[in-house]
Amino acid sequence: MGKTDHRYALGVDTGGTYTDAVVYDEVARAVVAKAKAPTTHDDLAIGIRSAIEAVLGASAVDPPAIHMVALSTTLATNALVEGTGRPAALVTIGFDADALDRNGLREAIGSDSVIQVAGGHSSHGEPIAELDVDALATAVDEIAADVDAFAITAQFATRNADHELAARDLIRSRTGKPVTCSHVLSASLGGPKRGVTALLNARLIAMIDDLVSTTGRILTELGVDAPMMIVRGNGSLVSADFVKERPVETILSGPAASLVGAAHLAAADDVVISDIGGTTTDIAVVRDGLPAFGEEGAIVGGHRTMVEAVMMHTHGLGGDSEVWLKDRAVGCELEIGPRRVVPLSLMAETHGDILRTALERQLNDDIPGAFDGMFLQRTARAFGAGLDRNEGQVMDRVGTQVVPVGAAVGTALQDRAMRRLVGRGLLRLCAFTPTDASHVLGEQTTHDPAVARLGADLFARRRDRFGNAIAKDREEFSRVVTATLVRRSAEALLAAALDRDGLDGVLAAGPLVAAALDRTTTSSRLDIGLGVPVVGLGAPAVTYYPAIGELLGTPVTVPVDADVANAIGAVVANVRVRHEVLVTAPRRGVYRIHVGTEPETRWERPEAQARACEVAEEAVREKAVAAGTCDFVVETEWIEKVIDVDGRPMFVEGRAIAVASGRPALG
Repeated sequence: MGKTDHRYALGVDTGGTYTDAVVYDEVARAVVAKAKAPTTHDDLAIGIRSAIEAVLGASAVDPPAIHMVALSTTLATNALVEGTGRPAALVTIGFDADALDRNGLREAIGSDSVIQVAGGHSSHGEPIAELDVDALATAVDEIAADVDAFAITAQFATRNADHELAARDLIRSRTGKPVTCSHVLSASLGGPKRGVTALLNARLIAMIDDLVSTTGRILTELGVDAPMMIVRGNGSLVSADFVKERPVETILSGPAASLVGAAHLAAADDVVISDIGGTTTDIAVVRDGLPAFGEEGAIVGGHRTMVEAVMMHTHGLGGDSEVWLKDRAVGCELEIGPRRVVPLSLMAETHGDILRTALERQLNDDIPGAFDGMFLQRTARAFGAGLDRNEGQVMDRVGTQVVPVGAAVGTALQDRAMRRLVGRGLLRLCAFTPTDASHVLGEQTTHDPAVARLGADLFARRRDRFGNAIAKDREEFSRVVTATLVRRSAEALLAAALDRDGLDGVLAAGPLVAAALDRTTTSSRLDIGLGVPVVGLGAPAVTYYPAIGELLGTPVTVPVDADVANAIGAVVANVRVRHEVLVTAPRRGVYRIHVGTEPETRWERPEAQARACEVAEEAVREKAVAAGTCDFVVETEWIEKVIDVDGRPMFVEGRAIAVASGRPALG
């Protein structure tokens, strides 16, 4: 077979724990080579370069022969789950103060700044107040130095975006910082909900820009000259430039890529697909070969967004999730996650002597300490950060080394300060995880099992509320950790299946389900499980999912190359973009076509429909080219709402929805 019979693509997935890479033959539709490298959060370039160099070397494919690079990532998802995005400010235009209490907007804002100014439009796109430019300029100048980006949501901006665009231009001219307009991300009403999406987007811009820029630089240095594509949360590909202003659309990028990859690998029509990584477990139910799409937008980190995404249940449950003893526990009652920490066995690869010395000293103490087996390390982001008094004290005690938490935290105030610093990504927490338990039990040997055993020894001697040790030895404790992860995973799979069947997924954590899974009933017979097989993905899947399948009474498949399903999904996905144009009727015989800025007016409904479809198709073609495809198909749908008034039909609104889909343009 000659060289011309091959067209190679490079898929890269930057996850919370590992960066995966594959070289994929587009003609043979087969994986040529795969590789993994640890994700290096302080400097992403190290892990990305290592993975790409390794897979290129293993494939023996010359870098110039790569025709496309596709990237998926869990960085945005993890940042929202862990609350570690960059500081941003939200500008609301035309909303009253009560709007902040709707659709979870206040919770999403957290400690970020808010600017509220007059302006906005009516539901038909007509101005209801003048944009208060002076108030906006003054407020922006006051906070510009404290934020990395801005988000804007204006009343009925999806009917007329003039005020969002004017505010964007003002902020960019005064600060030079990135600005997100809510109407760019969603065509739906609901300003507060659009505000949530825009704010989350603003927090992610710098992070995703760093990822794209870093990857591009590495590819150039390695001799790869090919277009770069990014996987969005709906499983589609778009160009790197397209996604730079819409990074929030990469939430659930990694999980969506894994779903596409799993479908490619397993060729299954009715399954539950579960991808367990270091930080999260992501679950989707596939029926008749198709996953469901979230009707109301993706929920990540407790925030409801307007981002179109595969209906994915995301849980803070992974191999690197923190293990902790329940409050008021009786015996070995554990919880796992949602926070990701560095496993003791992994940290030991670079700081083994420090960890071993500290852990052995803690084991020799007569009384177990609250922070035994936990360590802190500064991250690269810690330098130059603004800190309060207690945060400064903790940071000073950590210094430039890896230190036991007990050496840096001496009071309750410092404990809370430490947790804030970890949440902001300024400190890295190292503690016992399911990965460590697997090393203790001999199920995994990737890192340092000796340090994992010391950590398990420390945990096993902790006391429950009656003063008894929670486990007799490290092995018993580690088995409970593994069993807890299996049980929580099984409950999560059941919840996803119940939701897909139209039932309440909360039932999966109820007492009846618990009794059925534990087989504890005698007078009654309870049985519950999954009615379809499970496809397990992710590096830890082979460790935990056979037991999960046994618990749920269903077969489990972990496909060949499942450990790099995200990277495979990235290269086999298609480009898919959509554009929607709304038509409203303020009164009979008047039709407003909402084209983005000031609406156009038509006097006949067929004419308005034709114009809306024309605008939608033109816009989606432009989007498709910007998204990185030149060979695509456009499908347009018209949906209208008509009500009966006194026996006469009355047009309320219509929507022209154009969708373009096709393969990426290969270099």
